[in-house]
Amino acid sequence: MQNIVILAGNIGQKPEARTTQGGTNITNFSLATSRPRLSEGRVLRDENGYRVMDTEWHRITCFNGLGKTVAEHCEKGMKVLVHGRIHYSKWIDSMGNDRYGCEIIAEKVDFLSRPKSAESENPELVDKDDEIPF
Repeated sequence: MQNIVILAGNIGQKPEARTTQGGTNITNFSLATSRPRLSEGRVLRDENGYRVMDTEWHRITCFNGLGKTVAEHCEKGMKVLVHGRIHYSKWIDSMGNDRYGCEIIAEKVDFLSRPKSAESENPELVDKDDEIPF
């Protein structure tokens, strides 16, 4: 039995890093993934002929060295590929209600694009595939 997740998407906000009292580095960020909206097995299109997309947001958590690397080199809008596992948690809130959460514990994060700040420094190294109109 395995718990494996692979997500490719865009970082929603600058990653937030913190260190626990025990010295563990933890970095969190949100990741947006999109897929075409389907109706009766066909891709829906808007009035201009563009595909209608549904976006889902995922909470990603990275630990120690991986977390440090992500915090130092990632920023909002970057494309990344996350390999990890799903982690569910349950807690009781201040009102005594059961609360549930889900996050992805990253084991590997591959950078699929460069930070915007790096693009301005070396424009010849930027992947222009996003600009191809098809």
